[in-house]
Amino acid sequence: MSARLAVIAIGGNSLIKDRYHQTVRDQYIAAKETCDHVVSLIQDGWDVVIAHGNGPQVGFILRRSELSAGELHQVPVDACVADTQGAIGYALQQNLQNDFQQFGLNKQAVTIVTQVEVDPSDPAFQTPSKPIGSFMEEAKARKHADEDGWNVVEDAGRGWRRVIPSPIPMKILEEQAIRDLLNAGVIVIAVGGGGIPVIRKENGLLKGVAAVIDKDLSAALLASNLGAELFIISTDVDQVALHYGKADEHWIDSMTVTQAEQYLAEGIHFGAGSMAPKIQAAVNFLKSGGQRTIITSPENIERALAGETGTHITNE
Repeated sequence: MSARLAVIAIGGNSLIKDRYHQTVRDQYIAAKETCDHVVSLIQDGWDVVIAHGNGPQVGFILRRSELSAGELHQVPVDACVADTQGAIGYALQQNLQNDFQQFGLNKQAVTIVTQVEVDPSDPAFQTPSKPIGSFMEEAKARKHADEDGWNVVEDAGRGWRRVIPSPIPMKILEEQAIRDLLNAGVIVIAVGGGGIPVIRKENGLLKGVAAVIDKDLSAALLASNLGAELFIISTDVDQVALHYGKADEHWIDSMTVTQAEQYLAEGIHFGAGSMAPKIQAAVNFLKSGGQRTIITSPENIERALAGETGTHITNE
């Protein structure tokens, strides 16, 4: 790697504009919009690794499995993550390559099907908390629990859902391959959906597990390990807010790691399943040697880099 390195984490929800635009084609168009902004970084001389979420897309696969029950086999969660890495990676990869051709850039984009090792003794496996799949009646949920070993919970009066663990990422198994590609000047798409969660058995062999890893935490780990200068978290808001959605909502232009940790500790500012993991990922990256994290929307990446918008988190 001769240029400065940026790792960009884009949300799976950012590929779905609204409930009327959920098709594969709609997601491809949304991916193009994001890629158009990423290419501006590459034109400015940055090497780039792109990570992406996959929550809605995994949900679609699981729903198809439910609708085809009795006709086709169910798709395990780790295979769902692998499937979405390929499909979303394909959309990003092709859009980037089209942009490279349009702008005369001698670049190539490659998607890595990425496994991320987790600790089988991670407390998350004892307290699964990440809802996946569709809402169910209680009887159906309990049947899945008895027959398939699912963990199921009642969700705020809306029905029953399956919940799975969300363990902390420990090791990105394809990291050396990502390094090699970056050293060859390739733009890499990796750790999609946080990576395929795998554990290492006592004999040293790998095994996929039914879990989901937070994509921002995996992207931060990868950014730290690669020595990236910049970590961008692309989400559905232009900036981070304190007391989001409340009367005393306050948008933040910048904060230090110390301030970010204080806000997290107070536990009242960021949603556990939304902004809190992003702030934690930013903290992890900066405390591991990173220089700057920016949280903003895809369409504002260039303006955020120029300091015109976004929330900028730094060590000082």
